[in-house]
Amino acid sequence: MNKIKLAIILILLVGTIGAGFWFKKDILKLSDSFSTTVQEFKKTEVGSIVSEVGKEILTSSPLNIGGASNNAVLLKSKIIEETNKQRIANGLPGLTENLALGVAATAKANDMFKGQYFEHISPTGVTPGTLVKNSGYEYIVTGENLILGNFKDEAELVQDWMNSPGHRANILNTSYAEIGVSVIKGVYKGETVWISVQEFGLPMSACSEPNEDLKNQIESRQEELDILGVTVDEQRAAIDSADKRSAYYNDLIDTYNGSAKKYNSLAQELKNIVAIYNDQVNSFNDCIINAQEE
Repeated sequence: MNKIKLAIILILLVGTIGAGFWFKKDILKLSDSFSTTVQEFKKTEVGSIVSEVGKEILTSSPLNIGGASNNAVLLKSKIIEETNKQRIANGLPGLTENLALGVAATAKANDMFKGQYFEHISPTGVTPGTLVKNSGYEYIVTGENLILGNFKDEAELVQDWMNSPGHRANILNTSYAEIGVSVIKGVYKGETVWISVQEFGLPMSACSEPNEDLKNQIESRQEELDILGVTVDEQRAAIDSADKRSAYYNDLIDTYNGSAKKYNSLAQELKNIVAIYNDQVNSFNDCIINAQEE
């Protein structure tokens, strides 16, 4: 009878050890799968945002109207007002004046008088996109209209833009939400003229950017997971090299299973955060693409 009891105990013991060993192998395999998913996501999530932002810059050939000098006094506020009248007449909402875009427009007009050029790109290579960014305006879409000449009033000036297909398209562009304007009188190539600049924009804030805190959580948890992964690998190696008949073999398995369980829990938590962040990235990119296609 004692021999039979001893045999049963040995069978149960072997079964327990075997079950624990295979349990840990399954956990490790699952953990590796989660880790790979996170690493693949991190390679693409930020790059997809950067590649879509700030690509759209709309311009048309600068418009030189000419005309004799007169005593008219032109105001930027009136040019914005006349611009919005044209938009509203065409079924579009008016544009909101933006200080940073206004700073860029003024800098552009002054630079053209100073450098005696009349182009969208300055002799030093400053583009309209660089100009508005330098003024502190982060954009999804931006555009620029230039006009030079003498005008009886602001309505005539804006109408000259509207008579030009490219400039009209900029004024009536459905992507824009904001505008900055300058109108400055000076001497250009020996003639007293007005130069007016319109800077249009759709700000980055029009699209909700991915939560930076989530990104930081992903990086922090990935680092924690990497460290824990090293521990899991070391514990598995200890089991593989241990004598299955030793007194501490089951303790090694228990320790490993505890670490593997913690690894899987952290990996699942990380996967969930990544999924939320990825949805935000996709929504942000879709917003940008849709804005640029309007």
